[in-house]
Amino acid sequence: MAVPDVHRTIDAVWKLESARIIAALTGIVRDVGLAEELAQDALVAALEQWPESGVPDNPGAWLTAIARRRAVDRIRRDGRLERRHEQLAHELRQSGEAAPEDDRDDVLRLMFVSCHPVLSTEARVALTLRLLGGLTAAEIARAFLVPEPVVAKRIAAAKRTLAEQQVPFELPAGDRLADRLSSVLEVVYLVFNEGYAATGGDDLMRPGLCLEALRLGRLLATVAPHEAEVHGLVALMEIQASRSAARTGPSGEPVQLHEQNRGRWDRLLIRRGFTAMLRARECGGPPGPYVLQAAIAVCHAQAPTAEATDWRQIATLYTALERLLPTPVVRLNRAVAVGRAYGPQAGLDLVDELTADPALRDYHLLPGVRGDLLERLGRTGEARLEFRRAAALTHNAAERAFLDRRAAALPAGPAAPAGPPAAVLGTTARAFLDRDGLDAATVRSYGQTLRRLRLALGDELPLGSLTADRVAEVFATAWGTAAPRTWNRHRAAVRSFAAWAALDDLAAGLERRPEPPGRTAGLAPDQLERLWTLPGPSVRERTLWRLLHESAAPVRTVLALDVQDLDLDDRSTHHGDPGVLWRSGTARLLPDLLAGRTRGPLFLTDRRPGPGRTPAPADLCPETGRARLSYERAEHLFKLATRPLDPAGEGWTLRMLKPRR
Repeated sequence: MAVPDVHRTIDAVWKLESARIIAALTGIVRDVGLAEELAQDALVAALEQWPESGVPDNPGAWLTAIARRRAVDRIRRDGRLERRHEQLAHELRQSGEAAPEDDRDDVLRLMFVSCHPVLSTEARVALTLRLLGGLTAAEIARAFLVPEPVVAKRIAAAKRTLAEQQVPFELPAGDRLADRLSSVLEVVYLVFNEGYAATGGDDLMRPGLCLEALRLGRLLATVAPHEAEVHGLVALMEIQASRSAARTGPSGEPVQLHEQNRGRWDRLLIRRGFTAMLRARECGGPPGPYVLQAAIAVCHAQAPTAEATDWRQIATLYTALERLLPTPVVRLNRAVAVGRAYGPQAGLDLVDELTADPALRDYHLLPGVRGDLLERLGRTGEARLEFRRAAALTHNAAERAFLDRRAAALPAGPAAPAGPPAAVLGTTARAFLDRDGLDAATVRSYGQTLRRLRLALGDELPLGSLTADRVAEVFATAWGTAAPRTWNRHRAAVRSFAAWAALDDLAAGLERRPEPPGRTAGLAPDQLERLWTLPGPSVRERTLWRLLHESAAPVRTVLALDVQDLDLDDRSTHHGDPGVLWRSGTARLLPDLLAGRTRGPLFLTDRRPGPGRTPAPADLCPETGRARLSYERAEHLFKLATRPLDPAGEGWTLRMLKPRR
């Protein structure tokens, strides 16, 4: 066999066998990171030997045997020759392949470890794809459109956290099993959804992620055959994946479910989904969230045409799902079903109840659904604005183009009287920010306020329709729980904009909030110690928090720093009097944060900005294309991370990092 063919065979074998091998090794060495290292050693041995000796009859067993021998050698080399280890090493030398039941249990244990709650969601996804999917850091990075070093650091940090927290390699018992299994299912479905409806990039779908999630789901079903929710998830993914070929048109444009050519649906995947659904029912017990979602998918798959879809049954299933999972997204999906079953006005009434929900403020499907219902009601002018809002919110290029086309196909509304075109929010806001006399900090501050108004109300909203009541609704959703100082800053920005544009007082419904006197009390030493050892935060967050504490500099000053401002040897910035100074804690973290960058903002957002959100050149990293981290985002992430540490459950503010005097 030619060398390239051997390498392809090794890659395929690794994808199939790596989870079982790493799981077995973790059971031996009790360290996920070390287990993967030993498995990689076996993979290297295969790459070296198989081109010469040929592929073994049982390549999985060959890799497992090599890896187990490496584990024995490692135990000896570490000098841990206690009686238990001697006995274990002897058993490993004498034993052949493990029993299939043991393999299944080990793989299931590895799944629970990879998806352990001590890890952040991003870390769980990366580690699961690495250990159980057999993907490289480069493959994961390409799938999620992030730099490879970011993925590699997530994986390394996850392994380190598991070791530091001494997470046991075991199956959860009793009541803990349901919660931990839910975490595993969440990760698998998150991977599938990112492939099925990509949140960013140019393409609507990323088929590779769908396939990996299906493979993980099927694997989970073999190692946990008595869990109904596992089979429910598999059924859901199989049926949804069956529509993949029909979901896009010739140019990659999205095709809505009711317009899809059902002859292009994959009947094999549908049959697999039905089979998984039967297994879920055989497990017994009340249906869980994934079984209910699978039942909804079954309703769609059973309908020979879009018109034959039993929308009333689907609406009933969503009502049952909402009782188990009362999230805004589930409520929105129920509104879609109700709109199809009982008419668009019934659906719109439910959607309008969700418009003030903060959890959906940046969710592009909310205005998208609302636009669809308004179009069906004949309110095309309003529908057009909603589709434009949805296009501005989505990060996916294919979906943005689709929504823009839907908006362009609709009339703007009643014909305007003769004369100059009416002013709209988007162009007026840009003119307000582009005028002379505003410094960069003011433009950034005003821009944050106006960007939120534009996203919430739409760039094409006529200024005559911009009222104090509508502004108050946006404020309640976006900043209802914000600190008084933040609320008052945005309120002042709106008043300035209204005065410049010669509008009525848009802040008339916004009372100024009293700001607490005096400075914010700093964190106590024991609180800081718990913060520094908190598992999960990224290197960006840990560096920002350390720098704020060690420098005692204002939050906005630190967020405004650029890479070229830093003197790493002197532990200070090049300019300012006295500038920003830091100590060893920050100094240890900065190299990892910089990752070779030499210019641009020091603290960056996680993703590149969309076309409609291009920041000022000074706030854009020329090397990564990502934007400067905003104060609001940094504050939100800190509050979210510190809620478990705050007895009040509210989380701390960044100003509390300033050292006590």
